[in-house]
Amino acid sequence: MEIRPYQREALTAIKSDWASGYKKTLLVLPTGTGKTIVFSKLIEEEVTDGHRCLILAHRGELLDQAADKLYMTTGLRCALEKAEESSLNSWYRVTVGSVQSLMREKRLQQFAPGYFDTIVVDEAHHTLSESYQRVLGHFPDAQVLGVTATPDRGDMRNLGQYFEHLAYEYSLPRAIRDGYLCPIKAVTIPLKLDLSGVGVQSGDFKSSDLDSALDPYLWQIAEEMMTYCKGRKTVVFLPLIKTSQKFRDILNEKGLRAAEVNGDSVDRKETISRFEAGEYDVLCNSMLLTEGWDCPAVDCVVVLRPTKIRSLYSQMVGRGTRLCPGKDHLLLLDFLWHTERHELCRPACLICESDEVARRMTERLGEEAGTAVDITEAEEAAESDVVAQREEALAKQLAEMRGRKRKLVDPLQFEMSIQAEDLAGYVPAFGWECAPPSDAQLKALEKFGIFPDDVGSAGKANLLLDRLQKRREEGLATPKQIRFLEGKGFLHVGQWQFETASHMIDRIAACNWHIPAGVIPREYVGA
Repeated sequence: MEIRPYQREALTAIKSDWASGYKKTLLVLPTGTGKTIVFSKLIEEEVTDGHRCLILAHRGELLDQAADKLYMTTGLRCALEKAEESSLNSWYRVTVGSVQSLMREKRLQQFAPGYFDTIVVDEAHHTLSESYQRVLGHFPDAQVLGVTATPDRGDMRNLGQYFEHLAYEYSLPRAIRDGYLCPIKAVTIPLKLDLSGVGVQSGDFKSSDLDSALDPYLWQIAEEMMTYCKGRKTVVFLPLIKTSQKFRDILNEKGLRAAEVNGDSVDRKETISRFEAGEYDVLCNSMLLTEGWDCPAVDCVVVLRPTKIRSLYSQMVGRGTRLCPGKDHLLLLDFLWHTERHELCRPACLICESDEVARRMTERLGEEAGTAVDITEAEEAAESDVVAQREEALAKQLAEMRGRKRKLVDPLQFEMSIQAEDLAGYVPAFGWECAPPSDAQLKALEKFGIFPDDVGSAGKANLLLDRLQKRREEGLATPKQIRFLEGKGFLHVGQWQFETASHMIDRIAACNWHIPAGVIPREYVGA
């Protein structure tokens, strides 16, 4: 199977991480971009190298999906470690294992600690649970790859407790831009549902409380769906089975052909097949379809299960992001949950790396309530707003920095000059990133001309050094050139070429360190 360019990049990055000593590394790919294909190809290479591999998952559908995709992609068959089936003594080099089965002490002890050389954790946002940690801890020397669709680094601050590095991330906006996922249009529905009385359990909103909060609004929500969902293939996520069943009945009364599936449904596969075949317009479920189910024709998602967990929100929305003939976008209905809890996931959480940009995008979508807005365009507009506000707020701070009697450049001045939002908004996630900068990093930063005392972590120092080295290779202005010329009133010198900056400094020096006649620094474009 021919793999896509970003999948090849991901494979190279994972192998590079393992070769560099990061034995526990992460791969982040949006739902629908082929994460199973990537780790199947990785396993093929590992088997070729003589390694024994384990694919670890928590649901039967995911195990079956992994086994099927592995065979379809590579021709490799695998043993199964689940219930009464065991992979011990199998001649297959790959095992697909249920974490619920493997975590049992008696079963786990049958495997030597070095039995598996490579472990892939599918849906890696579950990794920190006790069951996964018990299994992973039994194979301490295995190289581990975690795969998740988590859309930003917020969740990785937690995953960083186990994983050592992020090998590769392919973002949702990039996947949409590259044509591998369909565009998403969000409609904010001005229907305020009160979450103020909803409790929190295991880090997320309590399902039973959500059910009570949601129930009075079901008829109104169904009415809104009649406006937006007609002629669409819609999936609705709800907090409890009884709510899902009740909402199905309401939708049917309204005239939409609705069905419902849950973990106890005896005809679950038949119902899903009939929905896929077009016999139903809407499929309601209580969190059953978040993982392991793909129906590319789904072009409308309604999230009636508010959550604080970005990976879960991403999984729900991801049911509708796959490409399909005749489908030009996914419609995402976003209801205005009334809550003071800012961590509530909204469409902005799918693509915004900065909380500041996410808040502004959410405000923008609210201002255009009732209108379908492309989320990538909304994010770009929100980011533009935030950058303008941030530049204005930082103007005084930067002016003060430029006036300091210091030979080295403040990191913030450098970041703003080169317009590096990823550096300015960086938050360390993994253990090594949170540590203080090493002596070698501090010396290297000084050599580049950066004042190192304001670089608070090894992760930030590493990013800065990578960027500085890349800029040197591309022949761009140095930090010291930036500091000098911006001190003279020139703007965004970070965008200039080294030779351009050097030439202007020579002209200023020739004028006894005054600005040459005819040059207006604030209007000068040196790029």
